[in-house]
Amino acid sequence: MIGVGKIKQYSNVLDKPLTKGKQEVSLSAFAFLFSELVQYNQTQVDNIAELERRLEDAGYAVGARVLELLCHREKGNRRETRLLGILSFVHSTVWKVLFGKVADSLEKGTEHEDEYMISEKELLVNRFISIPKDMGTFNCGAFVAGIVRGVLDGAGFPAVVTAHFVPMEGQQRPRTTILIKFAEEVLLREARLG
Repeated sequence: MIGVGKIKQYSNVLDKPLTKGKQEVSLSAFAFLFSELVQYNQTQVDNIAELERRLEDAGYAVGARVLELLCHREKGNRRETRLLGILSFVHSTVWKVLFGKVADSLEKGTEHEDEYMISEKELLVNRFISIPKDMGTFNCGAFVAGIVRGVLDGAGFPAVVTAHFVPMEGQQRPRTTILIKFAEEVLLREARLG
């Protein structure tokens, strides 16, 4: 037989290595599945806040899994222990894996010491969703906020993460800002580490 021993056969899917495979998903397939997720959750709730919470919960589960996968693939099972390190990891590595590019900006809040913002001019989850007038402030970015919260919680940086629209001068669509407000314990630990 030609090639005997060159191709390793795996008897179980769990035995396969977690190497980098094809990482791209069809944009139309993602848009369809995400719109179905939004529509399903919309039928299960009575108000916008509850819908955003459900999307955030769905994103949280994704974020926890993304952290495990990326720590294994990219970092050799090591995790960030510093605040700026985890923020940089989310802003660059996580964003690049999920959306194919680094986030537009990462900024520290000017009013509060514990707030950071990740901004995106055109967040992928908001690109294909048209919001009815009666849902006014609904932001599908809550799903991405949940992903970020899942990554941060899994790495030991508990935070409240929310998504907000921020109007931009000269632009028809507002940008989406993911606001991260870290728990006090994170700031105390960061101060101890100096």
